[in-house]
Amino acid sequence: MSTVRCVDLCRFFIQGDQTIKALDHVDLSIGKREFVCLSGPSGSGKTTLLNAIGGLDKPTSGEVWVAEQRIDNLSKGELANMRLHNIGFVFQAYNLIPVLTARENVEFVMQVQGVPADERRQRAMAILQEVGLEDMEDRRPANLSGGQQQRVAVARAIVSRPAMVLADEPTANLDSVTAEHLMGLFVALNEKHSTTFIISTHDQRVMSYARRLIGLVDGRIVKDETR
Repeated sequence: MSTVRCVDLCRFFIQGDQTIKALDHVDLSIGKREFVCLSGPSGSGKTTLLNAIGGLDKPTSGEVWVAEQRIDNLSKGELANMRLHNIGFVFQAYNLIPVLTARENVEFVMQVQGVPADERRQRAMAILQEVGLEDMEDRRPANLSGGQQQRVAVARAIVSRPAMVLADEPTANLDSVTAEHLMGLFVALNEKHSTTFIISTHDQRVMSYARRLIGLVDGRIVKDETR
């Protein structure tokens, strides 16, 4: 059963009298528990593809299916609900809420989901321990390093038990050692929770962890290899 399926997916942008083909008739299927990297140079379409899969951007044509539900024709409210219950996001800018502590940031999605307070706290503390931040739950983002903030973002993405996690250039702001730790964490979470990971990157260190590497150039898939 596929976690993600894209059918003849196109995303075109108009710039002046030019049509930019960010995604050019992409067909793709990604199954449960896969650990996938989308690679390619800037402008290859990897972030656009990630955004289409996450329901953050509407395709020009074609179909996007997530957890057996077609999402490209959903309303904004329906998309928000689908993301809330199926997808965890990890952005290179972390996107933590500065006035909340690490634990409160991790709890935020569960709060929106309506998870009771006691269960939220218990699950947040368990996942913070899993990512190595059990002693920093009361710190706000400004008092955490970049790597620690990224681990809070990962904990927030995984704590709601989504079908998949989408990560856009997650190591872009991290040093080599922290990036290695982050990727090791992704692999461990993938194996422990059977969560599908789809990561866009042009970082060779990240690609080395991929069990499936999908290469894009000019909006087309030019390579799809399983290791």
